Parts: sequence; structure tokens; C-alpha cells
Amino acid sequence: MKVFIIIPCYNEAESLPLILRAARSYGRTVVVDDGSVDQSATVAEQHGDVVLSHLINRGQGAALATGNQYALLNGADIVVHFDADGQHQAAEIPLLIQPIVLGRAEVVLGSRFLKQNQTPWFKKYFILKPVIFFQNLLLGVKLTDAHNGFRAFSAAALAKIELKQDGMAHATEIIEQLILHKLKYQEIPVTITYHDFGQGFMAGLRILRDLLFGKINKN
Repeated sequence: MKVFIIIPCYNEAESLPLILRAARSYGRTVVVDDGSVDQSATVAEQHGDVVLSHLINRGQGAALATGNQYALLNGADIVVHFDADGQHQAAEIPLLIQPIVLGRAEVVLGSRFLKQNQTPWFKKYFILKPVIFFQNLLLGVKLTDAHNGFRAFSAAALAKIELKQDGMAHATEIIEQLILHKLKYQEIPVTITYHDFGQGFMAGLRILRDLLFGKINKN
């Protein structure tokens, strides 16, 4: 079974070596360098399997769309999304894909809130919880997490998902398409390791803006 691990990357040269060494144990790594201005592409070429590059920074959604397309065109059976900033644990990839391998799900979503976690208080209650609330309200789902970039798809399921949001709102767009195409999905607990960087309050507002604006345009 061919597992492709898509890693969207923007200026992550420092974290990439460790991430790629760990991830390569569980599948073929595909780094999508999204217009980085550091040495991310060079580092990825030294430590990964495949490097795809955007000439300009288009956003994480666009990077994932590029990686998804590559994986599907090259015979992937399962595609994993995995962040480049060191927040996800490569050792949890087998647990993430297990429901797909066993035929219990077509899509698996990682959730930081299904196990004890160390989510910073401000991030949890002023960014993540509002996004989860609006996601569930607008889409009619009961998920425990939102904008967790650690997820897995069967190739057949991924082929039905079209990402139009170039930015961070792609994560909610994915949930919307799971519902639209009636894909069988489940959440599993995953570990998130927080660093001093990441989405701030304004980034959270941009996610909500992109989500709401996208919904308005469709109606």
C-alpha cells in the first residue's frame, strides 16, 4: 500500500530535517515549498523524497492542493497531510491511517481534544473554540477540533475533494466536502506539540472571514 505524506512548507528550513527523517519511515514524503525565501527547498531535497515548488507564497491550501494532485497522479493509496513546523508526531501516522486500511473510514481527522493536551489557554478559547463552534454550526457536524493539519484520506476519497481556498480556511472547506460527498470519516486523538510560533488571534479572524465569505459567495 502506497502512503504519500504531503508536507506544505513555508520557511521551515530549520525544522524540516528532523521531520523528514521521521516521516520517511511511514511513507513517501512530498514537500510542497510554498514560495519560501529561506533554504527550505534545498533542505527538503537533501532529506525528503519529492520536492514541489510554488514560485510565490500562495497559502497552505494551495500547497496541499498541489501535493494532493501529485500523490493521486503517482499511484497513492493513502494520502496524509502533515505540517512542517514540528507540531505533529510522525510516529502517530500508522494510527491515523489504520481506520482507512481496515476499511472503517475513508477520511481520518486528527483531534487534539480527544486526549489530554497542552493547548495554550488563549489559543484554545479565543481561536480554536470559536472556529470549531462556527464550523460545526455552519456545516452541521459535531467535530471536536478544527484546523488540525494532521489528517488522512483514501485515494478515492481525496479524488472527490477540490480545494478552492488557498489560505487556512481550506481546513473547513475539507469538512464541507466530506459532507457534500457523503464520505465516511472519523476523528482519532493525536498529539500536538506547541512552539512559540503559529496562528495568532488575527489569523483566527482571517480563518473565520474566509469561511464566512466563502459560504456567502456560494449562496
